[in-house]
Amino acid sequence: MVKVILRNREWELRPGMTVRSAILKLGLDPEAVLAVRDGQLINEATLTRDGDTIKLVAVISGG
Repeated sequence: MVKVILRNREWELRPGMTVRSAILKLGLDPEAVLAVRDGQLINEATLTRDGDTIKLVAVISGG
């Protein structure tokens, strides 16, 4: 399974989908978060692997 974490929320998903698909499946906006695996930024086309822990970081913008 793949663990996805955003702030104090956690989900478990099946491996093998893209990060973008995983974010959409959770009902989140892929444009509003960055994905990090093992301390490294990953892009939305990256495939999830069994045992992954992916942390989502909210993107904050302002002017």
